[in-house]
Amino acid sequence: MHDKTVAELSRDLAEGHVSSVQLTEHFLDRIQEHDGHLNCFITLDGDQALNRAREADERRKQGNATPWTGVPFAHKDIFCTEGVLTTCGSKMLANFSPPYNATVAQRFLDAGAICLGKTNMDEFAMGSSTESSYFGATTNPWGSNRVPGGSSGGSAASVAARLVPAATGTDTGGSIRQPAAMCGITGLKPTYGRVSRYGMIAFASSLDQGGTMARTAEDNAMMLNVMAGFDPRDSTSINREVPDYTASLNEPLAGLKIGLPREYFTEQLSPAMDRVVREAIREYEALGATVKDISLPHADLAIAAYYVIAPAEASANLSRFDGVRYGYRCENPEDLLDMYTRTRAEGFGREVKRRILVGTYALSAGYFDAYYLKAQKVRRLIQQDFIEAFKDVDVIMSPTTPSPAFVQGEKTDDPVTMYLEDIFTISTNLAGLPALSLPAGLVDNLPVGLQIIGDYFAEARLLNAAHQFQQATDWHRLAPK
Repeated sequence: MHDKTVAELSRDLAEGHVSSVQLTEHFLDRIQEHDGHLNCFITLDGDQALNRAREADERRKQGNATPWTGVPFAHKDIFCTEGVLTTCGSKMLANFSPPYNATVAQRFLDAGAICLGKTNMDEFAMGSSTESSYFGATTNPWGSNRVPGGSSGGSAASVAARLVPAATGTDTGGSIRQPAAMCGITGLKPTYGRVSRYGMIAFASSLDQGGTMARTAEDNAMMLNVMAGFDPRDSTSINREVPDYTASLNEPLAGLKIGLPREYFTEQLSPAMDRVVREAIREYEALGATVKDISLPHADLAIAAYYVIAPAEASANLSRFDGVRYGYRCENPEDLLDMYTRTRAEGFGREVKRRILVGTYALSAGYFDAYYLKAQKVRRLIQQDFIEAFKDVDVIMSPTTPSPAFVQGEKTDDPVTMYLEDIFTISTNLAGLPALSLPAGLVDNLPVGLQIIGDYFAEARLLNAAHQFQQATDWHRLAPK
């Protein structure tokens, strides 16, 4: 059962070949058997999952089911879940049990899906390897000493290892697409504002976006059907009609215009990675697409702009964690100031502290114009590059990452090298565009991702392009040993 996709499991449930209780027990058993060495999960919610599975089976008997009723999945541990620990991978929130559900969590609950637990992540989503988690690093199932990417590494690794058929993720600078590429699954970051951020613990509010992680584009489309839509509780949510993302999956690709940004195919990309990506693009040409070279002239400024804007927003968002209302509090503080300083010093990890310091510096009175304001101007130039490019092409394709999954510990002491792992993904967050990563081949027996970037609200087109590729290839079917 664990080798089946969400779509296949949904059909099996509808046809009565399996019950939700059986499915839930099966995946819980797999997690118990394999997660000890992978560390994909921070919290398992087995008893509640089984109770909801029984309710789902009753709903099906009554003819009151959605495609998701009774299908197991997992949440990244950044989405608030009522009565279930929501830690954000941090000591600061290690004891936090929210009194409410995030909108994303509530929508899956209303659809009848069965949440098995909360997946591991880089602390407060700050990282590219899931090594900064207070609860220990997650291991990529493709290699016992390899990172799964980050910050949604627990979600990606759990799907790749067939511990769950799908999982939610969040993407601030590539945190869905990069781990999806490194773990050999499909992950989608929607247009900014397409999925509600209410109850999604904030890192950088103008960049964070909830999204989908599963093995196939079809499964991602099924997830987005649940997640997308306007939410009046989120001031950044966009009130726009939501299509059925599964409806256009089988449309042919004849006439699709693909742009290849020359700035993404440079010496930073190894020959082996370049070869795999170009072979995937040739497959698209065989499916009827046409390819042209394009330019994104300000792409080389994206990393610098991002690592001013994101830490600045993080320093503001994380100021709420002070030991007063919820979360960790230091023991026996001498006074209020001692409680503030020791709580934050003890509760936050090294990478989070680094970004708070950088962001506070960038926002300070003497440097605001020189750093933060200038970064926002660069952000606008990057967005304009994409707007111009989409006048001539339908989608943009590139590598998702500059290399396959790297060795654990290889980059933890060199934050700048770690930040460069997001070199191909960050621009789309700065511009607020949708982007998807799908498996496109192997290098050194490790998965390689192809990134597809679309115009605003073009998620259906991205999913269609990915699905057609997956109908013609088998890379998404490969599983780690």
